[in-house]
Amino acid sequence: MKVVYDPDRDILQITLSDTTVEETARFAPGLVLDYDVDGNLIGLEIAKASTKMESPYAISYCVGEANFDKPRPKEFV
Repeated sequence: MKVVYDPDRDILQITLSDTTVEETARFAPGLVLDYDVDGNLIGLEIAKASTKMESPYAISYCVGEANFDKPRPKEFV
């Protein structure tokens, strides 16, 4: 996984797999998802990142249990 923050464009890119992007889709305002040829999610891009997080310059990587206390989309319930 690779995380890049471009301060000039205020874009945060998270690459999950170093595979060729076959399709890009706008999922929500300011959120773009990248897919490979098989339809697997391989990356995402957050526009205006500095307005959506405390600091796009800081990153924390933790290993532990996922947060299942938050609301879940119906297909995951």
